[in-house]
Amino acid sequence: MSEFEGSNFNNIIRKIIKKSLFTERQIEIILNQKNLLESEFSISKGAYYRQVGQSREKLVSLFYSIILLRGLGIILPDDIDVISKLSEQISVINQSDIFPEREDEVISVIDRLVRQALVMTSRQT
Repeated sequence: MSEFEGSNFNNIIRKIIKKSLFTERQIEIILNQKNLLESEFSISKGAYYRQVGQSREKLVSLFYSIILLRGLGIILPDDIDVISKLSEQISVINQSDIFPEREDEVISVIDRLVRQALVMTSRQT
């Protein structure tokens, strides 16, 4: 059985999740908690709620990190614009079928834009 069989995400979303602070399971749990995904979890209730807590704490930490980095001028308004535009594109990608031969190209563009924003941020600080 393939590692991705039964996944709730397409290949591009899975690749983005791998580069994030979250696991695929944690993203599924967050979506489930926000009623954006109905998924069956083959884990005990205790393990599920432990992961709910861990996911929530990661989100809190992420928000504090964004507030801190933005407040200190490390993340600039232009960076937020890039993040917002990429987020909108991810929303479209999540609802679309992308040809497998284009997946690496899409990830490459996203990665380039993220790294470009990082370079621009480091030059301005």
